Amino acid sequence: QVQLVESGGGLVQAGGSLRLSCAASGRTFSSYTMGWFRQAPGKEREFVGAIKWGATNTNYADSVKGRFTISRDNAKNTVYLIMNSLKPEDTAVYYCAVQSAPYGSVYGSESVYGYWGQGTQVTVSS
Repeated sequence: QVQLVESGGGLVQAGGSLRLSCAASGRTFSSYTMGWFRQAPGKEREFVGAIKWGATNTNYADSVKGRFTISRDNAKNTVYLIMNSLKPEDTAVYYCAVQSAPYGSVYGSESVYGYWGQGTQVTVSS
C-alpha cells in the first residue's frame, strides 16, 4: 500500500523559508516522477513543481520559479520542497504526489499522479 506523508508546514512571515518533506512508503519510488501541488482556500489545486525519477530534471510553476526548489533522496524515499522568499499568496495546503506509472515526465498533468499525501498547511503572514 502506497503512503505519502508530508511534514514541515507551519506559519512563517513573508520573506521567510520553509522546507517540506514527503516520506513515501509501500514501494521503491526511485523510478517514479514525484510532484508537489497546493490548494489555497476557495481555489482549485494547482501544480507547484515536479522532479524526475532520476532527479535529472525538474519543472516548476511560473509563480514559484526561482524561489522554490525540489529535491529527492531516493535512498530515503523522500522528496523535499524548499521554499524561499515566501509570499502571503503562497498560503495553501501543500500536497506531494507520485505518478502512477514509472519513468514519467515532469510535465505530466495532475491526472497522471495516482497517489497523494494528506497535505500540510503552509501559512505566510504579511
